[in-house]
Formats: sequence, C-alpha cells, structure tokens
Amino acid sequence: MKHFPASELMINDDGSVFHLHLQPEQLADKVILVGDPARVDTVASHFDSRECEVSNREFHSITGSYHGKRLTVVSHGIGTDNIDIVLNELDALANIDFATREERSSLRSLTLVRIGTSGGLQPHVPIGTYVISEKSIGFDGVLNFYAGRDRVSDLAFERAFCDFVGWHPQWAAPYVVDADRELVQRIGQGEMVLGVTISANGFYGPQGRELRLPLAVPDLNRRIEAFSYEGKVVTNYEMESSALAGLAHLMGHHAMTVCCIIANRRAGEANVGYKGSIEGLIEKVLQRI
Repeated sequence: MKHFPASELMINDDGSVFHLHLQPEQLADKVILVGDPARVDTVASHFDSRECEVSNREFHSITGSYHGKRLTVVSHGIGTDNIDIVLNELDALANIDFATREERSSLRSLTLVRIGTSGGLQPHVPIGTYVISEKSIGFDGVLNFYAGRDRVSDLAFERAFCDFVGWHPQWAAPYVVDADRELVQRIGQGEMVLGVTISANGFYGPQGRELRLPLAVPDLNRRIEAFSYEGKVVTNYEMESSALAGLAHLMGHHAMTVCCIIANRRAGEANVGYKGSIEGLIEKVLQRI
C-alpha cells in the first residue's frame, strides 16, 4: 500500500483534511461544487436536513439530504489552482485511510457536478443559457504536472486548436478533456447546450479582456471564435472545468461542469444580477445528480 507522509497529506488535529477542514465521514458520494462560498448556502437551502457545516478560507462545505439523496456541497473559490486543492483533498477523504495514511484497498468513486457562471463566445449561447462543458480546454497547465495527462486528453483536438489559433510558445501547453459522458446525459437530459469550454488562468488578459494593460495577442478571441473541429466550436470561457474534468478522470471519479451564461463577449453584454438565473440551474442539478 502507498503511504502518505505528513508533508504530503496534511491532516489537522481534529482529523480533518488541511484546507477543506472536512473529515472523511462528512463527505457524501455525490458532491456539488460552486465557486462562491455564499452559493453553498443557496444550494443547501433546498436540503431537507443538514449533517454538518464547516468553513475555512474560501472553502465552505455543507453535507445534508435532498429528497433521500445524501449530498455534499463545497465552494472552491476561483481558478484551477483551487480545483487542484479541492479535488486532491476530496479524493484523499474518499480513498486514503487517515489513521494509517495508506491508500484504501477498495477505492470510492465520487460524482462531482460543478455549477458555475460563464461568458459566452457564440451567438447560440446568449445570456441565460445553460451550457454543459462536454469538452474543456485548459489554458492553466495544471494537468500537465500529473502522470497520465495524455491518456485522458484529446490530443488531436489539442493539436488542431493550437495550430489554428497560433498558440503562443510562452504560454502553458493547453489540454483538452471530456466530461463524464453518462453524467452529461443525466444532468443535461437534452435540454442544455453541449459546449466546448475554455478554462482560462485569469479573468482579464487570459480571457482577452483589455483594461489598462495591452494584450500580447489582441485578436486571440477572434481566432478562438472562428475555430471549429469536427463540428464543435468553442462556446464559453470560465476558470475551472478543465482541471475538474482532467483530475477526476485520472482519479477515477465522475465529473462535469454546467454553467449559466451571464455575459456574451461577442455581443458585449453582461448581466451582473444573475442570481435568479442560476437558481433554476441549481434546482435542476439537485433533482438529477
């Protein structure tokens, strides 16, 4: 059995994992992930009962029951670097014995659905659209640090994308990962747009927003919008789906992201009062997860 020393798996004095402050018995098999810690309360307001609630930094977690299903909802903050923390610690809670610091002989597979917000890049994803990240393109480079990265990535799609947009050699190598197919069908039920989502490693320059600082490649978004591969186009930007899909694949979990479009970059429009729109998405995910 693989052993994990204290320097690699950090466990708090109360037996909880270092960042999330969750204990193994507090984690359900079905997990809803959200960026905003306050949105955890929104999701949990639908629960019939609650078992526990813990918070540390941007990581806020509630485990409870919804219509007979045991669920955990966790906030991950912004960015794939946070997803790296959350996925590794959720997997540790599920698959490492904290008493012996050894991998469990029987591994547990989690169902992970991220509910997020996103900016649309195509006319067919106007504000208010629910987009499932059927494929995610990671601009962040997180998955490149893990063995098996090529095994879970769509290498042909990666090459076609890099060639078409003229990928800058100083940027991290992008990776392309599919969401869990069965989970996509179960959550979407043919009602949501199946898209290709870019997970950017920033909100401004990496997504082509220019304020005071000029961009290295000013027309990158135009190239991205024009890209097509086997009938698929890039539908939206967000900041987490690629690492979630990639790490979950490597760890043996089932994961997907679904976002409510709150801005359309092509139309130059945004809806900062989107709370009502995402409430409907939360209800659908709770019913279908």
